[in-house]
Amino acid sequence: MAQPEYLRIAADLRRRISGGEWGPGDRIPTLPALCTEYGVSEAPVRGALRVLTNEGLIEARARAGTRVRPRPPIHRMAADRYRSKPGGAPSTPFTRDQGIGWSEYRLDKRFEKVQADAELAVLFECGVGERLLARHFVFHDNGQPTQMSTSYVRWSDVAGTPVADPIHEPWPGGTRAQLASLGIRVTTVTESFTAGMPSELEAETLRIGSGVPVLRYTRRHIADTGRVVEVAHPIVRRGDTTIVDFRIELDD
Repeated sequence: MAQPEYLRIAADLRRRISGGEWGPGDRIPTLPALCTEYGVSEAPVRGALRVLTNEGLIEARARAGTRVRPRPPIHRMAADRYRSKPGGAPSTPFTRDQGIGWSEYRLDKRFEKVQADAELAVLFECGVGERLLARHFVFHDNGQPTQMSTSYVRWSDVAGTPVADPIHEPWPGGTRAQLASLGIRVTTVTESFTAGMPSELEAETLRIGSGVPVLRYTRRHIADTGRVVEVAHPIVRRGDTTIVDFRIELDD
């Protein structure tokens, strides 16, 4: 079965971009020029441009034409990013992942009290209806939204403490340091990863095309008593620029 014309054009434009014919920020030919070059009407060219826009490869700018979108750098998430880093400048696992300083880091935040639904009750190993503090975050790297998450902590642990006040965010050392300030010693962190296409909210928040995959993962902080004391569900990052590194030491 023949490939639709707009997909054939999209594939060729994608090849030309990846091959370096047009680099980040370069303007691609106008709609009439592309119609002439490919010998087609406007409809398939518009369809091809829409595909590449959804993939995050190009963007249309007012009075600037359609240009190749700059590609964000690749970021590696190391398996030891939750380990304490004594001394030095303030940091969190996010700033260490991104390789940025405290001044380059911005955090949008919104806090609300909620009750654990069935899914959160399983993750917290608690009863449905337990009171939680939901902390909605958008993490920015030099002004670019890079990660979003909702982090839940038990209201019984944080009520009346600085951890429950968003004015103290971002908190140097991140969640583990927050919990330590409450006398809670975290000894285990678990993460479970999935991937998929972004929701409308995720695409809008992270400023990515609807065709750019995202990486979603659920994190749990577990205290030395075995009690789950924080659940982030989900944490969302763009999947095409995130590498998760694992190092596994073998005894044999």
